[in-house]
Amino acid sequence: MSSPPRAGSRLRRGLGRLGRAPRGELRGTGQGASRPAPVAASLLRLSLALVVGYGALATGLAYWQVIEAQRLTADPANPLTLSAARQAPRGSILDANGTVLARNVRGGGSDPLREYPVPEAAPVVGYRSVIFGTSGLERAYDGQLTGLRSLRPGDEFFRKFRDQPYDPYDLLLSLDARFQRAAAQALGERHGAVVAIEPSTGRVLAMVSSPTFDPNRVVDPDRGRRYVSRLRERDDSPLLNRATQGLYVPGSVFKIVTASAGLGSGAINPDTIYESQPEEYETGFLVSGFRIRDFPRNFQTDNPLDFFEATEVSSNIWYAHAGLDTGAPTLLEWAQRYGFGERLPFELSTQPSQVTGGGGPLDGFVDRVELANAAYGQGQVLVTPLQMALVAATIANDGLLMQPKLVAGLRSATGSLTEVGPEAWRQVLSPTDARTIGRAMQLAVEGEFGSRLAGRAKVPGVPTAGKSGTAQLAGEQDPHSWFIGYAPADDPQIAIAVIVEHGGAGAQRAVPMAGELMDFYLDLSR
Repeated sequence: MSSPPRAGSRLRRGLGRLGRAPRGELRGTGQGASRPAPVAASLLRLSLALVVGYGALATGLAYWQVIEAQRLTADPANPLTLSAARQAPRGSILDANGTVLARNVRGGGSDPLREYPVPEAAPVVGYRSVIFGTSGLERAYDGQLTGLRSLRPGDEFFRKFRDQPYDPYDLLLSLDARFQRAAAQALGERHGAVVAIEPSTGRVLAMVSSPTFDPNRVVDPDRGRRYVSRLRERDDSPLLNRATQGLYVPGSVFKIVTASAGLGSGAINPDTIYESQPEEYETGFLVSGFRIRDFPRNFQTDNPLDFFEATEVSSNIWYAHAGLDTGAPTLLEWAQRYGFGERLPFELSTQPSQVTGGGGPLDGFVDRVELANAAYGQGQVLVTPLQMALVAATIANDGLLMQPKLVAGLRSATGSLTEVGPEAWRQVLSPTDARTIGRAMQLAVEGEFGSRLAGRAKVPGVPTAGKSGTAQLAGEQDPHSWFIGYAPADDPQIAIAVIVEHGGAGAQRAVPMAGELMDFYLDLSR
């Protein structure tokens, strides 16, 4: 019977085993030669994880603190923005002459209230209410007015480290408050809109929508809810800015778009006539079973009209022929050059104008009847007053369409001024074609026969170009009254679009109103 091993022997054998492992590794034998030690591998994995984690953290911080800083700072849901909207010294909004259109005043409570000394500018300026939020330019430039969106690159990153983070800007507009009031008074209680633009810059001189609202009553903390509730209950939509979002059948003012497409594409020329047109004045122009007629007149009925004569007397039949010759794809293409079918690049929200309801087999038109009707502004054609003012301004500006703008500059609290310069949008048609159309539009106001229709738009002593329109509506509704034009015709300073809803023929309401407003503005500029 053997005796159990002594403790010292077990210890020596254990030490021997511990001592042999390094020699095996140094000899390079077995799989253990290519494996890192378990502890070293764990440390390496931990180091890599820390590098990746800190790298992701640094990238995220850079993204949110630098790249997204401006958007987050101006986000309406940002607590800093909400605090600034209530308590910060919000910037003022002023017209082109320095007249205050919006400013902060101290209310009865701790928060300042907004005051609007020129309520006629409500469709443009909008309102800033603690209860209802913002609208108009108060909404579009909320970040700048509160001082939380800077024009200086990178300023949003450093703002949070300053003692006073707010740096409010004043908005300096191109509007003239005197002209804005005159346009609002001209419309009076009639429903409609007026848009006036400086053709060479795209700067908006006046933008009126009627009916409208009183922003001072909207922002009243005690009575505002009741007032807005009554506005929302009305059927005539006083909160809608008709100038940018109202869609109307344009009638004959759309003929300027058709003329642009026809002349620009070469489908027609100034000498184009249609031999059948005099007879069709009596019988109507038959298109696929539908008869297109001209309005009754006792002049220019017995000879074929050329482009100038047809524009002067506003012949629907001539323009229906021209539209069919131009073709659906070309008419749509040239309308799109003016901005039809898209939201206009503008500070306020706009509705896209349209030439056709879409979906028809004839390049979006249902048939030739719809195309022929669209050519003289009927059918499915729907436009905003701003869109038609841009059409007139483009012709006045030798075919160059400028981006419409309301804000001419921003002034910081320190007094530094940042100007917002004019921007060309696109060359719609050649200067030659624009001048040809301009001559026809001048005949439509000043010509022997045109003066009988739109002569009251002429500015006394100033060459004036324009086009009236009578937009026929379904049922027994009275037509919309339209006018677009510009003056002086040889050196355009103002382009204008006027619509009076259900105002009858263009000559009844829109034509004299446009003439008076252009005269008023040019008198201010003298």
